[in-house]
Amino acid sequence: MLYAGQALPLRSPPRHRFLMVQSANMRRHSSLPATLVILWMSVMLLACTLTTSNAPPTLVIGNALPTDTAQAPIALATLPPEDLPGGQAAGGPAPQGPTGQALIGSLLNQVTVDRMIIDIDALQRMVTRHVNSIDGGNRGVRAAYRYIRQQMDSIIPLSAGRFQVFDHTFTLEWQGVRTTQTNIIGLLNGTDAGAGVIIIGAHYDSILRGQGDPEYPSPGANDNGSGVAGMLEIARILSQRPTRATIMFVAFAAEEVGRQGSIEFIRYLQNQAGGARYDIRGMFSLDIIGSHTGPNGEINDTTIRLFSDGPNDGPGSPSRQLARMSQFIHQRYIPDFFINVEDLADRVGRYSDHLSFSEVGYPAGRFIEPLEDLARQHTPDDNLEDIQASYMRRATQAVLTVVTAMSSGPQPPNNLSLRPNNNGTRRLVWEPNPDAARYIIALRRPNALTFNPSESFEWTGNFVDWDGWGQFGSLVIFSVDASGLIGPASAEFPIPAG
Repeated sequence: MLYAGQALPLRSPPRHRFLMVQSANMRRHSSLPATLVILWMSVMLLACTLTTSNAPPTLVIGNALPTDTAQAPIALATLPPEDLPGGQAAGGPAPQGPTGQALIGSLLNQVTVDRMIIDIDALQRMVTRHVNSIDGGNRGVRAAYRYIRQQMDSIIPLSAGRFQVFDHTFTLEWQGVRTTQTNIIGLLNGTDAGAGVIIIGAHYDSILRGQGDPEYPSPGANDNGSGVAGMLEIARILSQRPTRATIMFVAFAAEEVGRQGSIEFIRYLQNQAGGARYDIRGMFSLDIIGSHTGPNGEINDTTIRLFSDGPNDGPGSPSRQLARMSQFIHQRYIPDFFINVEDLADRVGRYSDHLSFSEVGYPAGRFIEPLEDLARQHTPDDNLEDIQASYMRRATQAVLTVVTAMSSGPQPPNNLSLRPNNNGTRRLVWEPNPDAARYIIALRRPNALTFNPSESFEWTGNFVDWDGWGQFGSLVIFSVDASGLIGPASAEFPIPAG
């Protein structure tokens, strides 16, 4: 657990839609505008002259940080269906009101696709990012390190002192070659020690199919320049305002060779903690998020997949609980773009860095596009032509929505219990959260993979008497603050029969 003042030395509804200013839908990029090329060349010149400092910063959770000006309120108002509870003495359905999305909407509209395309193009132009590639100035995995480090460093002056950058180095031996690899970590300090830590990761190495010549072209635009670009964009946006939770943005090395970067990073955190466990509330791996087009030209531009380790039920399912919570939060804000929760840890025979976290008990999931073109992955054909800008923007917005709610919304209530009454009903009661103006109770049917939004309701007060609990297998409660911002869900509460 991370506590206020603890120093950690770290080394090198009604449904609605809102207007989102989107770049034109691009099925294939054949070239970049001249202005982007000029900007890219300027950035690369900066990257080539980059000098870094690996002085260990200090992570302190719960700092008193500057606050933004008040945001316009968000109102999430959904009356319960007729077969859900009515008003009770302790409260009742939350009042209806105009639905607004000022905070979420303003953040999502800051997602800039041109900036992400520049990042992807810069990474693919390094020809290969194989872990054993030779440092050729603007070529190879070390050039990628310098570019990403420079991009993270450029966020620091935008953050009012909230954002730090540091390196985590480790030794790797692959195919008989011994190298030093570097994870790059951007640390956004939160204001609330009790809000925990969220990790957003994306690997930046690439590999050729068959794991052959480390110098052969492996541009890795979609796998995983797209994930790196999305992560950097989210870091740029969230760093400019305070968050309750601390967020780590990690560019992982050596994912393509057995997730070595994320495995070493977890080992490093465990060593720093002195045997204690960090309060990591969720880890998201952004890995291949840039295309809506499949190998046969089919298109799905309204879905992103979210993989998480099982089981589906019980206290041993933190990753699956994270996935369905993420879907529920996102669907309330952006109902026309869908997070599809998969009943798998990852695609069969495949992996990403989220598994390194879920294997040691941390909740983690992988975001990935809906239609993979496997023929392009790990080949010289994985280039910018494989990126559709408008889809990548929406995929990045999906992750940003979930992380904003988890990091900035009020914490969920504690001490849930379900008690029998004398009139055939049972009372769901919880400890009130002083930051909550109301609550959302989301119900899940037995063995269902996700929550059904139509079987959720908003509530004032801290108990609900109802005779219908028994038809459901579990529930969660979200807090909603006075502005209408939803926070993370409580741990799933299993509903006993009766």
